[in-house]
Amino acid sequence: MVTAQPAARPAPEELPRTLLVRPPSPALADGELTHLERVPVDADLAARQWARYADVFRDLGWAVRELPAADEHPDGVFVEDTVVVFDDLMVLTRPGALSRRGEIESMRPVAEATGREVAEITEPGTLEGGDILKVGRTVYVGRTARTNAEGAAQLRALLEPRGWRVVEVPVTRALHLKSAVTALPDGTVIGHVPLVDDPSRFESFLAVPEAEGTAVVVLDETTVLLSESAPATAELLRGRGLTVLTTPVTEFEKLEGCVTCLSVRVR
Repeated sequence: MVTAQPAARPAPEELPRTLLVRPPSPALADGELTHLERVPVDADLAARQWARYADVFRDLGWAVRELPAADEHPDGVFVEDTVVVFDDLMVLTRPGALSRRGEIESMRPVAEATGREVAEITEPGTLEGGDILKVGRTVYVGRTARTNAEGAAQLRALLEPRGWRVVEVPVTRALHLKSAVTALPDGTVIGHVPLVDDPSRFESFLAVPEAEGTAVVVLDETTVLLSESAPATAELLRGRGLTVLTTPVTEFEKLEGCVTCLSVRVR
């Protein structure tokens, strides 16, 4: 069952570029792990890296909105998993990890305050934002341990009437779809081949040389943000004519995080 709450919507030109972020919990090191072995995480360094990440967007003119701290949720900093934006619709998710479901309630008023319509994935569906990749009007949904068939079906019911095409893809080698692939401004999907179940699922695919290089945040039509841990990928993308900004996210990468999952971009 999918529920939606209508809201007054400002015109697109009135919507500023806003970055939604949540400060990392002091208990970050206790976050969920699926495909990586647990290693020590420096909480103080993580806090500094998170602040630098937000500053990248501030420097580019984005309005940065901090959600309330959720110190009881070690994975709360990975705010992308809690809500996904589709034009004038924001979809609150239902995380597949039980430990993360309490994060949704603090995201709800933030989503409503944007003036967009708010919908919600409901039981028995599960869906996390890290499993959603938008390329043009196509939405790739990763079928993972965190996103099930019912969650994908509920999302399809919301989006197809709005002109989106929803395509499910298998993900068994990474936590989320966007742990394995993301997309460049021209729609080319990039990924580190050992992490990608089936590159042929995507209309245009470019292999990158580093696992940390699979995730990019598109800032505009010629600029992307990438982890500082992927210098070879940065050079590859610069060779394609892109401006590549980098920032360190090592402490989040230890917990299967990346540059995409640390924020929700509301354009």
